Amino acid sequence: MTDGASNAGYSEHVDSLFERYETRVPAKIHDPWIHLFPSAPARILDIGAGTGRDAAWFASLGHSVLAVEPTDALRIGAAKLHPEPEIEWLDDILPDLPNVLARGETFDLILMHAVWMHLTEAERIAGMSVIAGLLAPGGRIAMSQRHGVVPKGRRMFDVSGEETITLAAQHGLTNLYHERADSIQAENRARGIEWTKLVFEKP
Repeated sequence: MTDGASNAGYSEHVDSLFERYETRVPAKIHDPWIHLFPSAPARILDIGAGTGRDAAWFASLGHSVLAVEPTDALRIGAAKLHPEPEIEWLDDILPDLPNVLARGETFDLILMHAVWMHLTEAERIAGMSVIAGLLAPGGRIAMSQRHGVVPKGRRMFDVSGEETITLAAQHGLTNLYHERADSIQAENRARGIEWTKLVFEKP
């Protein structure tokens, strides 16, 4: 799949993305909300899986992961870097996720780390309906949204946590966690980058 608008700007910087993303420790990144993740073994859907860092971490904890990444160079490189049998790679993209939906699966956890803010309002409305339908009963969505300077060549919107909570509620999802905080990376903090972290549950 060629780059769509929501993932524009990623294929041009694949080498630097692998260098940056793979040096960051998932347990530290996810520490604020890790207590809300399911116990192993669980079925995880990692949307916008990038370099596979988080998918590999989930696999190391005993989960099985469907890692979805629309940028070919990222997905192919990630599959080579993280060949764990518990990870399956799939080419697909929000808001429609047709290849995921075609599988007829539901998931215990859907992770969207640094993904949601790439979608337009119309795409967010459509995407929330899709991901809500992909959750198993009692399943959870964990998503992070970036705020601040937009990197050159990327499409990004400043989406508030409140907007996302309201949208999720329309699909029967309960908000379990909501935090907006400075980036944990010193260079991003200096640039005023903040992140909103949200967790939702399907009854």
